[in-house]
Amino acid sequence: MAIQSTYGKDWGKKRSDVAQPSPPTAPDLLQATTTPDETSQNEEGLRPQTLADYIGQKDLKGVLDIAIAAAQGRQDPLDHTLFYGPPGLGKTTMALILAAEMGVNCKITAAPALERPRDITGLLVNLQKGDILFIDEIHRLNRITEELLYAAMEDFRLDITIGKGQSARTRSLSLPPFTIIGATTNMGALTAPLRDRFGLIQRLRFYDYEELTAIVTRTAALLNADITPPGAIAIAQRARGTPRIANRLLRRVRDYAQVKALGTITAPVATAALELLNVDPLGLDWTDRLVLKTMIEQFQGGPVGLEAIAAATGEDARTIEEVYEPYLLQMGLINRTPRGRTAAAAAYAHLGYSDPTGPTALP
Repeated sequence: MAIQSTYGKDWGKKRSDVAQPSPPTAPDLLQATTTPDETSQNEEGLRPQTLADYIGQKDLKGVLDIAIAAAQGRQDPLDHTLFYGPPGLGKTTMALILAAEMGVNCKITAAPALERPRDITGLLVNLQKGDILFIDEIHRLNRITEELLYAAMEDFRLDITIGKGQSARTRSLSLPPFTIIGATTNMGALTAPLRDRFGLIQRLRFYDYEELTAIVTRTAALLNADITPPGAIAIAQRARGTPRIANRLLRRVRDYAQVKALGTITAPVATAALELLNVDPLGLDWTDRLVLKTMIEQFQGGPVGLEAIAAATGEDARTIEEVYEPYLLQMGLINRTPRGRTAAAAAYAHLGYSDPTGPTALP
C-alpha cells in the first residue's frame, strides 16, 4: 500500500524503503532532514496501522470491520465513507487504516488545496481500481469541485468541459471504481447532494479515560518514554477526551520528566508538568478558565452574549466559539440559551466560587 499526500509526501513507504539523505553540502545546511528516530516520533509514526491496533471507537470499528469483509468478499471497493466529529479524534488515522486493511493506495488531500477543477481532476484520473482518496475538511470544497465529484462518486465518471462559449463541449472520462473518504468537523456545512452520495456516514466520539490511558501508554512505548500507570492516567484525565491532545501533553510531560525528574513519568511528575503548562485536572487551560471567570465575575454568571465575552477577555469571538466553547459545553461548565451563555453550577464549583447565584469566591 502506498499512501500519498498531494503535498508530495509518500506516507506508505517503510523506513527501510526510503533512501537515506546524503550529508548536506554547504548550501543545504538549512534544509531540514529527518532521521529514522525522529520519524518514529512524528504523528505518522504514532498512528496505529491496523483496525485491531486502533484503540477506542468500538462501535465504529465493528461497522467498518463488516464493511471491509463484505467489500473484500465481493472484490469491490469500499463504499464512499464520511467521518465527522471534533478534531483530533482519529478521522485521518481511520482512513489510512481502511486503505491498509483493503490493501490499496491512499491519496491524501485537503479541500482548501482543491481550488481549481484541474486539481481534483488530476487526482481522480490517476486513481487505480479500489484506491482511496481522502479529503480532509471536505465541507470546505468550492462549488465547482464539489459538482465534479457528484458524477465521479455516483457513476465513476468525470465530466470535463473543453473550450468556452458556443464552442464549448463536454467530454466524459471513465474512472475505475474507487472510494472517497471525507472528513469534516462541521457536518452541517456539507451540502445535501454531497452528503447523500456517501454510503457510510459515521461519527467519531470523544474517548473515555480508560481508552486515553491505553493510548498514552502505547505512545509512551513508541517514544521510549518511561511512564508508570498512574502517570498515564494523570495525562489521560487532562486530555479533553482527544487522542491528539493526549499525545501532545505526553510529549511535554516527557520533556519535563527528562529535565526535572530523571526521565520517569509518575503521577506527581505528570501533575507538576501539566500545572506548569496551566492545564488543570479537568483539562482546562488558562483561556478556558479566563472565559469562565469573566462570565462569573463580570457578568454574574450570565446570560451574556459571545461578543461581550470576547471583548472582556480579549479573545476572538470565533476562536471562543469554535475552540474553547465546545469542551466547556461538553463538560457541563456553561450552557447556551436563547439569551446568551450562562455559567453552570459545575463552573462555580470547579473555580472555587461558593454560590452559583453570585460571584463571591471562597477564601
